[in-house]
Amino acid sequence: MSVSDSASAEAPAERASVKSAAYEKFRQALFDGRLRPGQFVSQRELVALLGLSIGALRELLPRLELEGLLRVMPQRGIQITQIDLPMIRQAFQMRMALEREAVLTAVRKLDDAVLDEQEALHRAIVDEVRTNPSPNLFERGQQVDDGFHALLIATTQNDLLAQAYAVNAIRIRLIKLDRVTLSAGVLPAAFADHLAIIAAIRSRDAHAAIDAMDRHMMNARERALEL
Repeated sequence: MSVSDSASAEAPAERASVKSAAYEKFRQALFDGRLRPGQFVSQRELVALLGLSIGALRELLPRLELEGLLRVMPQRGIQITQIDLPMIRQAFQMRMALEREAVLTAVRKLDDAVLDEQEALHRAIVDEVRTNPSPNLFERGQQVDDGFHALLIATTQNDLLAQAYAVNAIRIRLIKLDRVTLSAGVLPAAFADHLAIIAAIRSRDAHAAIDAMDRHMMNARERALEL
């Protein structure tokens, strides 16, 4: 292969890597609060904020708009997605549909050893809430929470489902940041839901697992809608 042929072969991979890095920069800006739900920004402001070239941003915008993470509005600029009641309902409905399939797969495939590990992680966090919470407890609790749901999704080994989940997970994370985060009042109830799901999966009871997941999704949605 000639030098020019090699460069041509590498170009698509390099472009994909640049697009992926730009997407991650946008995601992190949402999560750390530099971009806020409902906020209007110009392309120039977004370029400066994310450290992107204008070309990279313009390539990224169609994907972000398609995924419902922003809207490009002529004469007004770019609006980051708003957290409102329809958005909350739709995001949780999407999450319920995806995680129902995931929990059904987990009933068939997830090893008891993995379930034991998840149960231990959850119980350790709950015990710490009740005894002597450390400063980073709720951050670690959020990692356990995210990790549990990601594990269920990964168990499906379905790339299309995983991609849909990843996009919706950004919406769910924004809802949590805007409306309700893990706290001494919220965490034990949320983790009790998780432990019920784990118990149902361990018993290989598909109906109980779906019921437990549905209750968890409805409880999470109601906490978000209450505020």
